[in-house]
Amino acid sequence: MRSFCTTHRVAALLTVAGALTIGACSDDVTAPTTTPPSAREQLQHSLPSYEDIRAALQQIVQEQNGGLGFDMWAAIVDRDGFVLDVLFSGADRDSEWPGSRAIAAQKANTANAFTLDNFALSSANLYAPTQPGGSLYGLQESNPVDPDVAYGGNPTLYGTENDPMTGRRIGGINVFGGGLGLYSSDGVLLGGIGVSGDTSCTDHIIAWKLRHALNLDNVPAGPATEGRTDNIIYNTDGALEGFEHPTCFDTPDRGDHIEIGENLAESHPVGA
Repeated sequence: MRSFCTTHRVAALLTVAGALTIGACSDDVTAPTTTPPSAREQLQHSLPSYEDIRAALQQIVQEQNGGLGFDMWAAIVDRDGFVLDVLFSGADRDSEWPGSRAIAAQKANTANAFTLDNFALSSANLYAPTQPGGSLYGLQESNPVDPDVAYGGNPTLYGTENDPMTGRRIGGINVFGGGLGLYSSDGVLLGGIGVSGDTSCTDHIIAWKLRHALNLDNVPAGPATEGRTDNIIYNTDGALEGFEHPTCFDTPDRGDHIEIGENLAESHPVGA
């Protein structure tokens, strides 16, 4: 499991030191209270290492996911929108669409920003209501990406453990498949995960499988009728409504994304 960063350790030490100082100057022997870990700290403890997350992503990309069969970018943000991880599945950062790095983080931010403890919305669920005439039209313009975070730093570090995006807030709203909220095994909302690099339908499928592999998919409820989850809801009749998302396309031997996506709640069920 991932350890706290230096700032958390310093804060903890200062808290302990302060308690000892107060105790030395007072006759009050009341036991010091402990502060429960924040969502960020819980997520840091829940996540495996960078190498293990990347290995899981690489394995999932090789599976039947529909779409084009391309390599992927993935990003994870905590509940406050700070980026914790940015990684890719290919041999190097040139194996994926360069533009998908920022989109992956944007999707993670979206899912985190519009998911609650008791109701989850994937970025795929936001497609229909944000179209012209929809109840959330214009939502995608409401929280712009910080370009300094998205494009700053040394590009040779993109997708590594030292990606310049980590530890910073990218912002951004994305309204097609690939972003999901992260819930601990005991149902605490901890942040979001985003995946990009293929069709948006395949992005959602891979994000779902990766969240499942991380055991961070204890989703309480959502708009999808099957299992009340945040799964993608395909539009198959041409009239977008509710929380629907358009269908995509598949290349030979990649599988049927509609069948795979609709079956995710059974093949990779949410829950502790």
